[in-house]
Amino acid sequence: MSEASLLTSAPVGACPGLSVCVLACDEEAELARCLDALAWADEIVVVVDAKSRDGSEKVARERAARVEVRTYAGDIEQKRGCSELARNDWVLIVDPDEVVSEALGREIRGLLDGAGGQRGQGGPDGYEVNRATFHLGRWIRHGDFYPDWKLRLYRRSRARWVGRDPHGRVVVEGAVGRLREELAHYSYRDLADQIARIQFFSDQSARAMHRDGRRARVSDLVLRPPARFLRAYLLKRGFLDGTAGFIIAAATAFHVFLKYAKLWERERGAGGTRG
Repeated sequence: MSEASLLTSAPVGACPGLSVCVLACDEEAELARCLDALAWADEIVVVVDAKSRDGSEKVARERAARVEVRTYAGDIEQKRGCSELARNDWVLIVDPDEVVSEALGREIRGLLDGAGGQRGQGGPDGYEVNRATFHLGRWIRHGDFYPDWKLRLYRRSRARWVGRDPHGRVVVEGAVGRLREELAHYSYRDLADQIARIQFFSDQSARAMHRDGRRARVSDLVLRPPARFLRAYLLKRGFLDGTAGFIIAAATAFHVFLKYAKLWERERGAGGTRG
């Protein structure tokens, strides 16, 4: 898909039977852009994190059919709760930093309309969409960022949320198809924002691993980070994205190091100083 089609977003006509679910926290500008591109959906449901301090709730109430403010209980629980608020069986999960292009909206509408037969039985119960991330001044097309297939469109009656925070995922009981068009992902404002997200998500991962009884080993700290860098930069050809590809691979390796370092730190805090 071209950059122009990713950047273009506009209503494409009503899509009865589809609920779009969005989580928001201190993302006023991103949320407005995201929701404006979803005006064609039958219903928009937004769950705002109770700790949000900007105008996210106001933006949501101006654009969404249903808005609830909830205390954050983990990524999986928040998304599960948001989808349970939807009145339709078909649900599309969208993050505030994502934009559904006009082309993707048309494709979804075509799949779910009566002529496509997807409202009945026999078709896939879920669809994956490939995200294209814009970061460091360009669309990233290699490395750990791309391709980035996510199951985002699914029947609630045939789906459940699984995994471990902060990276839960939805699985469906039936067949899974793939959408042709891509989902535009404006994940980070800049490198500083990426590092701040790494701090947050590495803390969430360390907390979840510690809760599950996972122990940090020396090999986790020494071997996993460089292995992740080599996978992203060489095996997945991140070098083809130029300097941006190198920075992203290095930041990803740092993320891996940090979550295991934080796990090690939690072990010491929970069990006292260890040799």
